[in-house]
Amino acid sequence: MKIVLLSILTGFLVGFIFAFMKLPIPAPPALPGIMGIVGIYLGFKAYEVLLPWLRNIVG
Repeated sequence: MKIVLLSILTGFLVGFIFAFMKLPIPAPPALPGIMGIVGIYLGFKAYEVLLPWLRNIVG
């Protein structure tokens, strides 16, 4: 949980600094972009869960 809170705080600070410096946001500005990042994470986690199962099937 500590890592999650530190990640949120770091993201907040980076977003604040970018806004202060009048730079474009360093993240997808729309929901589809954010959902793409979530999809990448979920695909990575699915691979980790399915890999032992796939290894048993293949050999």
